[in-house]
Amino acid sequence: MNEIDYIPITALNHYAYCPHRCWRMFCAGEFSDNQYTIEGTTLHTRVHTSGEGQREEREQIRAIWLKSERHQLIGKSDLIESESGQLYPVEYKRGRPGEWNNDELQVCAQALCLEEMTGKRITTGYIYYATSHQRQLVDISTELRQETLTTLDAVKKLLATGIMPAAIYTKRCSGCSLYSQCLPQAASKVERYQEMN
Repeated sequence: MNEIDYIPITALNHYAYCPHRCWRMFCAGEFSDNQYTIEGTTLHTRVHTSGEGQREEREQIRAIWLKSERHQLIGKSDLIESESGQLYPVEYKRGRPGEWNNDELQVCAQALCLEEMTGKRITTGYIYYATSHQRQLVDISTELRQETLTTLDAVKKLLATGIMPAAIYTKRCSGCSLYSQCLPQAASKVERYQEMN
């Protein structure tokens, strides 16, 4: 299997947030920066300073690559921590906890890779939100694992077929850096106009 056959872990996050955004990024190769992506890039640049360390009773390893042959996943972790022999991934995000679980799916995908790489069962992970300086616990439950694998299958199908999902306007669109390329409200207006004629 070639490296290109591996699915980037971040693609699951983007697909769960918006399938159309995922298509634009991973099929069409489009990306634009906005305030939020620049803040996120700055945060990850600081976090991805490679190395190991210790904080209180936790050992920390930053910016290591995770890979799963079984699930065809690959991606760079922000932080892996070990405490009392238990490993868990920590994903850094710039904002606050949202209404959607796309960040949890990303943490679960990291856990699946980490399990395969270490042979250890991963039961928890965390999302660190820089705005609030708080960690949110992610329970790597059977249900989250299944949702992650279902999303992974959808991403694989998207990348294999290249079929563009419809651009559907939701309140998520307001912060999307690809909004001006997508114009989901314009697409729905065109559809309504075509239905009327």
